[in-house]
Amino acid sequence: MHQYIAIITLVVKDYDEAIAFYTQRLAFKLLEDSYINTEKRWVLIAPKNSQECAILLAKAANNEQKKHIGNQTGGRVFLFLYTDSFWEDYQKMLANKIRFLENPRNESYGIVVVFEDLYGNKWDLIEPKNSTKKLIQPK
Repeated sequence: MHQYIAIITLVVKDYDEAIAFYTQRLAFKLLEDSYINTEKRWVLIAPKNSQECAILLAKAANNEQKKHIGNQTGGRVFLFLYTDSFWEDYQKMLANKIRFLENPRNESYGIVVVFEDLYGNKWDLIEPKNSTKKLIQPK
């Protein structure tokens, strides 16, 4: 049996501003943008060449959801963006005015830097030391 996480929900303030940020500034691809009704859309994005996991951009529908925009994990890093070209991606992100919270650093597992999305959610950009080997290993 093969299981995997297919979609992760990211609560956003506005569909169009979130789509613009992720597709223009992070160069993600827009996989789907379907209208469910006048208030709700099914918007899927993913990094280019991503194989299994996508992000569902979900517009906050009530005040409780609105309180969590930009802080879905209580201030912890929320998402981990793997790359096999750290410095190239880092330079592109700098050029696209992505806000970094630190300077890139070398860790035992690879090169990493924390950045924020348009709402303040924290992300790690990571190039594993052995870029052909995933950081998570099956037991």
